Amino acid sequence: MVIVVNNSAKIEVDVFDKNAQPKEKTELPLVFYIPIRKDLIRRAFHAEFTAGLQPKGRDPMAGKRTPAESLGVGRGLARVPRVPGTSEGAFAPMTVGGRVAHPIKTEEKIVEEINKKERLLATASAVAATSSIEFVKKRGHKFTSTALPIVLDSSIEKEITKLSEAKELLKKLGVWEDVERSYSRIRIRSGKGKMRGRRYIEPKSLLFVLSSINTPFAKAVRNLPGVDVVSANNLSILHLAPGGVPGRLTIYTKDSLLKLQERFKNIRVVLR
Repeated sequence: MVIVVNNSAKIEVDVFDKNAQPKEKTELPLVFYIPIRKDLIRRAFHAEFTAGLQPKGRDPMAGKRTPAESLGVGRGLARVPRVPGTSEGAFAPMTVGGRVAHPIKTEEKIVEEINKKERLLATASAVAATSSIEFVKKRGHKFTSTALPIVLDSSIEKEITKLSEAKELLKKLGVWEDVERSYSRIRIRSGKGKMRGRRYIEPKSLLFVLSSINTPFAKAVRNLPGVDVVSANNLSILHLAPGGVPGRLTIYTKDSLLKLQERFKNIRVVLR
């Protein structure tokens, strides 16, 4: 897959140490130059989201296990099937305990399919959107950083072991405000989802893309409100564009950028 981009200037970003001080500069991988395709990102998100849904259906005999029959006409009663010896209605869709008019069937197609190359291009496009201040602000994230994406030195994954240390780092980077935004917006869900293990709604906040999730830094930040921690190899459209909306506020480590470059090597980007 070859993509021609009308941009000859390569993007360099600062690499921050554990004190939020610029340590060096690094060039972003070519995946960050790919044009942002909102339509493709939304379709890929829908495909990955529906892939995790559990097929469900109804028993074909549900509501039909009854001897109820209609009494017919001429009795001054509605022609609703009634249980013998009573005036209790049954079987019909509008009766208590009756059948469902149009039940959900397991044969129903609930998974959206997408081509492999389209999925790959959509994920790469969502990665590129994390470097656009315009797209990140449109998602509602709050930050004071003037350059995106934020790249941390890989040594931070082992050096920072406590939440208090991570909090100080995020404050100095100017992204802690987004965690507070997520915490202040946690609320009780409306509807019956409250009774089904989905009581609270928690807005999405920072996304940390690390070389591995089995590091002290990952364990320190993973329980923050709205925060997700993922390795570069498992990064998906569900992390990058929740709800199909690109531009999540993302923090990378230098090693994770190298892994992303290797992962998307089949997409050849030509700069003009």
